[in-house]
Amino acid sequence: MDIMAFLRDNFMHVAPILGAGFIALAIILERSRALFFVYPISGKKNFFDKVRGLVMSDRLVDAVALCNAYGKSPIAQVVKEGIMRAHQPEEMLADGLQLAVGEVTQDVQRRTAFLATIANVATLLGLFGTIAGLIHSFQAVGNADPQQKSALLAAGISTAMNATMLGLAVAIPCMIAFSWLMNKTNRLSAEIEHSAIRTLDILRARYYHQGEAHQAKVSQISGKPARYA
Repeated sequence: MDIMAFLRDNFMHVAPILGAGFIALAIILERSRALFFVYPISGKKNFFDKVRGLVMSDRLVDAVALCNAYGKSPIAQVVKEGIMRAHQPEEMLADGLQLAVGEVTQDVQRRTAFLATIANVATLLGLFGTIAGLIHSFQAVGNADPQQKSALLAAGISTAMNATMLGLAVAIPCMIAFSWLMNKTNRLSAEIEHSAIRTLDILRARYYHQGEAHQAKVSQISGKPARYA
């Protein structure tokens, strides 16, 4: 049976599968754009070098502006959250960074898992169409003339197999895209965790640098040599 004739004659069976396929395609396009073009930072080392220089110079406003320049990048958002909490105690700073990591990680992981669900649903819908086609075929064969039984049976089996093929045609690309996007998602999540650790390290260095500078200033005023912890 021609595939277009199958789609036309069995629209009620294939419409849910096609609908699932269009939803999956929209998710794949949106997630691919976000994970590969919107979220990553090109020149990440250069970005952290700039942040470190601004923070160590106590130019926190400029550091926040630098993070804002990277838009929706989750790494920049985590770094920005840490810089905005630079005046807080280290325990509160670490908690704030962890909260920020959790929030942006949810954004990174959003909707990708639906592809696995769509793949399973499309497969099941294809099997459902297959069973429905076989039932209809056998019912038609049972009431047909002996001369028509072979033709009706062949047409019914063709319809049933087309339903399975359509379900698999949606499910297989969905599973491939799911694995591909999840791999990128996991790598981005690891980078986000690492960025939080780097931010905490930069802010710790700023804290101790300020302490050393303060002790040096006190030493100059008192005439006594500075003592560093």
